[in-house]
Amino acid sequence: MSESFPIKVLLVDDQPIVGETLRQMLANEPGIEFRFCPEPSKAIAIASEFRPTVILQDLVMPDVDGLQLVRFYRANTATRDTPLVVLSSKEEAAIKAKAFALGANDYMVKLPDRLEVLARIRYHSRGYIALLERNEAYAKLAESQRELAAEVNQAARYVKSLLPKYLTGPVSIEWRFIPSTQLGGDMFGYHWLDRENLAMFLLDVSGHGVGSSLLAVSAANLLTAQSLPGVDCRDAGPVLTKLNDIFQMDRQDNKYFTIWYGVYRPADRSLAWSNGGHPAALLYQNGGLNALDADGLAIGMIPDMSYATHQVIVEPGAQLLLYSDGAYEIEKEDGKMWEFNEFVTHMTAHREDPGPVLDRHIEFIRRMRNDQPLGDDCSMMDIRFAQGLLP
Repeated sequence: MSESFPIKVLLVDDQPIVGETLRQMLANEPGIEFRFCPEPSKAIAIASEFRPTVILQDLVMPDVDGLQLVRFYRANTATRDTPLVVLSSKEEAAIKAKAFALGANDYMVKLPDRLEVLARIRYHSRGYIALLERNEAYAKLAESQRELAAEVNQAARYVKSLLPKYLTGPVSIEWRFIPSTQLGGDMFGYHWLDRENLAMFLLDVSGHGVGSSLLAVSAANLLTAQSLPGVDCRDAGPVLTKLNDIFQMDRQDNKYFTIWYGVYRPADRSLAWSNGGHPAALLYQNGGLNALDADGLAIGMIPDMSYATHQVIVEPGAQLLLYSDGAYEIEKEDGKMWEFNEFVTHMTAHREDPGPVLDRHIEFIRRMRNDQPLGDDCSMMDIRFAQGLLP
């Protein structure tokens, strides 16, 4: 039997001889504690303090009706689930049925053979102790989950603290970050490499949890600090090539990440970019859409990969949208996933609607989800290009 929860027997009977008989039955049984209550008016208080694993309750006692006491046990928080064996001097089907209806677990004509008494005590105690152990395990799990949730929330706050402030000037950037119910692997940023080049990126690590978040922060820190050895951060392709060398998934607990990385040069309005398995950035200009995609694989999947640098000229008034797949991989009411082409069509059709485009989209997907939490982080950046003056 469990060491945490020993067998504890409470006998409630007004006859001392019954109490003594049962005490002798249990005297040489290791691991069994016995308590005798000859005053039924004190039974509830004693049971609440003693916490028995089985109660043996006489039905015929002066002053207190044994069946009424059964009701009291089941109404009392401390004894609500405690196995209850009612004792009677004879077999009475009607009394037995009523006792069971009120919540009794067993019925004995007192007192049967010692072996039978022990067998019933152990049987009922074993089931109740299993319940107590399960409840204790659940309580410990709940506490552990509360502690873990607090740690995850703290980690999420830390990740949010790393996100950049909105950017204004020749390039203006706003962003929205909607975390899922789990700590995820989205991270993004932008910074001037020098007076002539603005770097911007958005990456998404596979999976969820602290490991994914830490990998996202590590990669973002290298980019923000321009700490990739032997790489000119103004050249997008070599940046991704070096990231792939550093973050091979066999050294990152089999995690990989997708990334879109670009460098904008206001002087000649050129945007150099490279894409490692990430959803295409959407560049709107001159009334059309240019999807800045590439065939590069996610970072970390294959060693010695070489990523190309692509370039496009950005016209005045152009808009660039960067996002993670959480912005469009949304389960609809019919259980089907929203398709990527549906997302692009929706963004294009409603790009000029009143109000901030990111807020409108987030409100749209929340309605699609009936305000249920998102299954993945949703990160979006709205980048607007003005006249190309130096910062």
